[in-house]
Amino acid sequence: MNKKKVFSGVLAASILASVPLSSAHAVSPKWVNVNVSEEKDGSLFNSENYDFMKFSVIGTKLAEIEKQSNRVKVEVKGTSADGNPLYVVTIADPGAHGKFGKFQSLRKQMFKNPEKAQDWIAKNQDFKVPIMINGSIHGTEFVGSDAVMQLIERFATQNDEQTKEILDNNILIFNVVQNPDGRVDATRFNGEGIDLNRDFITQSQPETQETVSLIKEWNPMVFLDTHGYVKNYAPNKQGLIEPCTPPHNPNYEYDLYQKWANDQAAAMEAEIMGDKALYTGALYQKMEGTYIPQRDDSAGWDDYPPIFTPMYAMYHGAYGHTLEAPTNDEDGVRWMYNAIMGALKYATENKDQMITDQIEMFKRGINFDHPFHEEGYFPKAYVLPVNENDPTVTNKAVNHLIKNDIEVEQASQAFTSDGKTYPKGTYIVPMDQAKAGLANTMLWDGEDITDDTPAMYDISAWSLPELWGFEAIAVQSDVKAAASKVNNVIEQGSISGKGPYIIPNSSVKAVQLVNTLLKQGVMVKRDSKGNFYAEETANAISAAVKDSGIKITSGKVPAEAKAISEISVAILKDGGMNKAQSHSGTKLALERLGFSVTELTPSEVANNGLASQDVFVYSGTENLISLNLSNANANKEFGLKNQEELAAFKAYIERFVSEGGKYIAVGAGASRATKTLGLTDDVINTGGSNSNGIIKVDYKGIGASAGYTGDDLGFVYRPVWYTGTENDEVLAAIADEENFFVAGHWKNHSAAQGQAIMVKEQDKDVTLIGLEAGFRDHTDYLFRLLSNSIFEE
Repeated sequence: MNKKKVFSGVLAASILASVPLSSAHAVSPKWVNVNVSEEKDGSLFNSENYDFMKFSVIGTKLAEIEKQSNRVKVEVKGTSADGNPLYVVTIADPGAHGKFGKFQSLRKQMFKNPEKAQDWIAKNQDFKVPIMINGSIHGTEFVGSDAVMQLIERFATQNDEQTKEILDNNILIFNVVQNPDGRVDATRFNGEGIDLNRDFITQSQPETQETVSLIKEWNPMVFLDTHGYVKNYAPNKQGLIEPCTPPHNPNYEYDLYQKWANDQAAAMEAEIMGDKALYTGALYQKMEGTYIPQRDDSAGWDDYPPIFTPMYAMYHGAYGHTLEAPTNDEDGVRWMYNAIMGALKYATENKDQMITDQIEMFKRGINFDHPFHEEGYFPKAYVLPVNENDPTVTNKAVNHLIKNDIEVEQASQAFTSDGKTYPKGTYIVPMDQAKAGLANTMLWDGEDITDDTPAMYDISAWSLPELWGFEAIAVQSDVKAAASKVNNVIEQGSISGKGPYIIPNSSVKAVQLVNTLLKQGVMVKRDSKGNFYAEETANAISAAVKDSGIKITSGKVPAEAKAISEISVAILKDGGMNKAQSHSGTKLALERLGFSVTELTPSEVANNGLASQDVFVYSGTENLISLNLSNANANKEFGLKNQEELAAFKAYIERFVSEGGKYIAVGAGASRATKTLGLTDDVINTGGSNSNGIIKVDYKGIGASAGYTGDDLGFVYRPVWYTGTENDEVLAAIADEENFFVAGHWKNHSAAQGQAIMVKEQDKDVTLIGLEAGFRDHTDYLFRLLSNSIFEE
């Protein structure tokens, strides 16, 4: 059989049909919107508002468009945190619609036979490439989805030469409103309070998971993410189009991206400027271009962390761009529409070379050939050992890797690598695979980039092994093991012996199991090391144990172990201070640990107190209890209203603590608020506002820091540490060594060396946790600091 002919046939049936392009510009349709009572018209998060298209009419409008056009496929690909539909619209010329599956098969062939794919492209012109446009991941940045809706109508119904040429060469995938909750509520975040454009390494939210699934399904050649609002970043350069300033994450094949991304950004800018006469606002009439960070700046708008949507898409080979419109109005919609059209024109004109270089990224991974990386930068593989009794953390990591299109194998017998022997069942992530860069950025330890740049836009460290709590060993020699590909790990716990049963304080799932049993009325005790003991028959707890994925056995209950009970936990709710719900990550961490959590606003605490609660958690900005707000109009809704409420809030907290309630503060803002409330006499020291990273921590290892060791890790964000702690029990300290900072960006961090980072007041039940124990639902390994603090007397 001629394999070359077979492959060409599949490719031809898959990538399919084409023609040339024209430059006709379609007039943007003018929407007539319907104000719906359940949706907010304006937003406290933006100073400008306009008659944007309400989410409640988008579904109806899409259905109307689909009826008018045989180019359009409208799907609901899932639901948001609040249950709103996630609309995806795919547009292509009618002849390609029945061949989408074959096209996606071709994309997968690029990961297996990249050289053949490149050869085929060089010899054939009739194929299409997928381009994905993401609408309004931040709910208040309305212009993105409005522009997307206008583009959908254009490409569904119009027949000018430019429209036809773009459809002859591309398949357009529109993720219409990536954050419907935020659009409905006029907030930046989703219904769980999570900024979805910070969730692409964690993927904790259904909206993020849907987008990841789409990217994996299509592997788009270009990915455009619509945002707002950036103006006057450079003189008369309005809006922003990436590529970014340094530092660039070293796990990219950045030379291949940069080769096309800069010119594509310039093409978007040219399209915007070419339509300048039709803008109505003075800001637009005077604009001389668009701010392109890599071209126009040296630092401050980096693409380093894979938490952002376009940066994540770049690991799947996409030429990713964040597009930030200048204003929240009709001119902003036009700017966004034009930027996207510029990107589509450029991709159509250059698709052959662009897709060839996209495939080159996959080829480098498969061939373990990274010409712009130092030899040894990428390990040959990662080995992931499994804890036999509690495999849940490693299992979560393996399933996460697989969902991200990373190949994972499992050893069917023991093997030796780099001089160490691993048992049967060990997982292996080979690094000679197409998406090696994504695998490495998830599994590496990270690096200290403090001296590389003056400031970072967001986090600079995120290592899954270090912050989820599993072992990933980088090996530099070829792994020779009998192993098979893993498609999914299904967990099932087990129980053996006659009881009582030991539940180790080993993972999020273990603590969740404990809380499940407490809610079922099972007697549970806890020892000083944080381990739990269930005093019940196997039959009574077997269902919960199976669901947990943990293997538990009988054991003797230590004499010092004490009974614990179901605990009511309240968390101070940040409704959106400074465009963020700063408490949301900690709230999700507590819920994943199995606690029932009540969110209470500052006003609710001031008016009703905390009489029905056992534990009160403050995890967020100190401005929640401040009357001197930097942006009073935007922030006043979420904090305390007046001096009387502040006094009442303080009195109720003091009463709660004096009557035996447990108070836990997490992070710098909460620590400063605790000082303001008079609950600690410690000195609260803080690092820079954009400093963050992974640090070495010396945990005491009992009580509230049980399950952690003297040579361990933690994560800081806007770092905080405590001095003047003579009246405290110091539960954990930053390691007293010069190189305590492992990875991230933190200027002048030496002042924190050896200082306390987790303390408990001796005369009242007040615990300060300087580590980010629930950061964005990402730092799983640190979640047990919360449960330890809650259960500890």
